[in-house]
Amino acid sequence: MTHPRDILLGAQAQTGYLPVCDHYSGVEARMRKSLQLQAEMMQEFGTCVFDVTLDCEDGAPAGGEADHAALVVALVALARPKARVAVRVHALDHPAFESDIATIAGKVGHQLSHIMVPKVESVQDVERVVAALADVSKTELPVHVLLESAAAVHHAFDIAAHPRVQSISFGLMDFVSSHGGAIPAHGMSSQGQFTHPLVVRAKLEIASACHAHGKVPSHCVVTEFSDTAAMQAAARKAACEFGYTRMWSIHPNQIRPILEAFAPGEGEIDDATKIMAVAARSDWAPISFDGKLHDRASYRYYWQVLERAHQTGRVLPREAQAYF
Repeated sequence: MTHPRDILLGAQAQTGYLPVCDHYSGVEARMRKSLQLQAEMMQEFGTCVFDVTLDCEDGAPAGGEADHAALVVALVALARPKARVAVRVHALDHPAFESDIATIAGKVGHQLSHIMVPKVESVQDVERVVAALADVSKTELPVHVLLESAAAVHHAFDIAAHPRVQSISFGLMDFVSSHGGAIPAHGMSSQGQFTHPLVVRAKLEIASACHAHGKVPSHCVVTEFSDTAAMQAAARKAACEFGYTRMWSIHPNQIRPILEAFAPGEGEIDDATKIMAVAARSDWAPISFDGKLHDRASYRYYWQVLERAHQTGRVLPREAQAYF
């Protein structure tokens, strides 16, 4: 059987298929609970539906960076097979950056799904990260970067073009505060972040840069973690209107709303399954389906619907299950 991925995905395909949710935790008890929840949901859905990113930047107490990095190493070493565990290290200008890389990537880099680096400003910063990783590990870890300033957003296309960059995230709160009060606090809220022109422009720039270079745009946090409706509305806007294919979670209660918001509906999954089946039987030549023309351009779209359904743990029709 010819796999759709081998036929349909060209220059526009994203580099790798990442879970749509990236869950952050930095306190030991929460890191352990996050890893346990990931294991439980892998059992529930039959696939890893969210990444766990263990956080050094916000998780390590001042002066306790080395101990926190050692704790992260111990937790990564305990992760179960097929778990997806990443680490956010300190920023490049922080004294702990190099020791984070040496301790964590040097000891458990082969078990990590990726390294997240905050406050990246330029391609030169990415090169510094790559060089630091090369010094301590033979594993070519994917690099995820967090853009948190207007200058960083200005360089988004160049950063996305770097071959080691797999995903770019938008750092909403630092972006707003970097404007010296020019963006009001409302710009950090679940609603204001989708209406303030400077924030909207930054989000769209990052999403566009990622799609131009086949990388994964990851949407920022929603701080109102107890408001499920606001969380899900924001996630749906990010997915359906802003072009993001992944989103941060900062509380376990946000994981399922993100999965729901980024998942295709049952009707979309059913249509995609039928169209892909007819296309495969036609050796990927143009077809007519429900009175509409479909060819490889639309086949790519419907294949990506099935990929997203699988990533979000949706139940796939039998015909589609064979691809996974």
